[in-house]
Amino acid sequence: MATGEDWSRLEVEACVADYLQMLELELNGQQFNKSARIQALMQKLDGRSKASVEYKFRNVSAVMQELQWPTVSGYKALANYQLLLLEVIEAQLLGRQTLQVAAEHAVTRPATVTETPMDVGAWVPRPEPKRVKEAPSQYAPRFSPARRDYLARESHNRSLGKAGELFVMELEAQRLHAAGYKTLANRIEHVSETQGDGLGFDVLSFETDGRERLIEVKTTAFGELTPFFVSRNELARSNADSERYQLYRVFEFRKRPRVFNLPGAIDAHCKLDTTTFLAQLTG
Repeated sequence: MATGEDWSRLEVEACVADYLQMLELELNGQQFNKSARIQALMQKLDGRSKASVEYKFRNVSAVMQELQWPTVSGYKALANYQLLLLEVIEAQLLGRQTLQVAAEHAVTRPATVTETPMDVGAWVPRPEPKRVKEAPSQYAPRFSPARRDYLARESHNRSLGKAGELFVMELEAQRLHAAGYKTLANRIEHVSETQGDGLGFDVLSFETDGRERLIEVKTTAFGELTPFFVSRNELARSNADSERYQLYRVFEFRKRPRVFNLPGAIDAHCKLDTTTFLAQLTG
């Protein structure tokens, strides 16, 4: 019986194959039973426990995020993964054309607000990423043939972004109406539409005392810990107006939209990694 971290290549390959199959099902909107799948997978492994398999799935999520792929909901990324896991994931991703098609469709298809959100069900506390004592992996992928820009492409899905902003506007109107401030609720403005997207925020709302609340909305169809993209302009605005600024992270938008907020400067809550540069020719 295997113990510790001595996962064999066959075990890792079985775990990755099952994870990617779950991801494809999820992206295509098909239902599956996670517990039943884990029980079946455990029969292929060398005495692994359910907790051990779930931990490995979370390692897979970490690699998938590094590679800019969506992840299976419920398996929050744990980054202290082994090099073997990265190698197996890269190999299997390159051979799964149907998964690539499903991911492409998931991040580009249009979105609409179909139901009036309920304030109590929509608001959740800010999630806390899992902290591990182990040193992070030194094998974070940089130049990988399996790397895609799916998360970046979702961030440029204007239909999804606008739907998320309208969702937040409705939540804000409900908040102010419930507090008895109908006049303030009626003054909420979708500034990214009325004034353009150069202000560094999307929605102008209000506190109950009349102070402005500047809201930047980031929407994803995936889980609450999915990385998101911020512009230099948004970051600067959040620092210049930190007392008024809030980032609203809307997640699982296509299933059951929920939201948490990050008040103040964005870099007070998030680790920021430079991903792109604006290049201009020099003389």
